[in-house]
Amino acid sequence: MIRLFAAIAVPEEIGADLLPRQDRLPGARWRPQEAFHITLRFVGNVPENRAADLDAELTTVGGGPLELSLAGVGAFGEGADIHAVWAGVEENERLRHLARSCEIAARRAGLKPDTRAYKPHVTLAYLRRPNPAEVAAWIQENNLLRTEPFRVTSFGLYSSWQSDQGSWYRMEREYPLY
Repeated sequence: MIRLFAAIAVPEEIGADLLPRQDRLPGARWRPQEAFHITLRFVGNVPENRAADLDAELTTVGGGPLELSLAGVGAFGEGADIHAVWAGVEENERLRHLARSCEIAARRAGLKPDTRAYKPHVTLAYLRRPNPAEVAAWIQENNLLRTEPFRVTSFGLYSSWQSDQGSWYRMEREYPLY
């Protein structure tokens, strides 16, 4: 079994702009810059043969390069159940189309549909039972986040691995956007 997701890597210069925002939130497990990405389709644990089928289907995804910008911040969960803070992605129909194409590829590979609403974001930290007032203060301090646009010419299929320091990711395959 291998744990997979399809995603766009955040360019180094954009990630560097996010790092100063990783402070003043007690207990946050801040993600390292090399882990910053925008998920297109979370897959989860799949057998190796199903991963190969997914890889074959993702090679058919195209749509051309696109430009993205990060905008705003937020959190997943409410109250004591807040479990992550993130940087948002400015609304982009071509990004939504790319995510839908990855969903279609996953279904063609035999994976179950992902029924969650697509919310493009870059996870900055994972939280465990944070003080909601501290999370609200962090959001208020950082909610004017806006990055320069960045060009996306490919996306990747990543594996996710667990360690004592949290999860880390490895790109298994890269797919150009022609």
